[in-house]
Amino acid sequence: MKMMSTSDVLDRHLKSFAKRDIDGVVADYSSDAVLFVPGGPLKGPAAIKPLFEAFFSEFAKPGSSFTMQLRSIDGDHAYILWTAETADNSYEFATDTFVVRNGQIIAQSFAAEIKPKH
Repeated sequence: MKMMSTSDVLDRHLKSFAKRDIDGVVADYSSDAVLFVPGGPLKGPAAIKPLFEAFFSEFAKPGSSFTMQLRSIDGDHAYILWTAETADNSYEFATDTFVVRNGQIIAQSFAAEIKPKH
């Protein structure tokens, strides 16, 4: 079987996110993956899962939108820049950087300028 490219892994990850498939999203991370977020690093799929559960609950509300501004891939590295609107927040500038190895995300960073609507 051909090893998934960084682009393939990112595409699968974004499709799972769009479908709000929590198991699909979490399966993209290696067992020792680290996700750097402003509150501190999350280590391993079990620690990462609640972050996506919170995102899914927010993005499930009516009127949510997600717009990819930039998608860039270089070898094992991927970078996305995006904006989004939800009932609760405006994601004016959001960015994720991924490191992919052996078909799984081993490291990711996420940062966003988020303005609450209420």
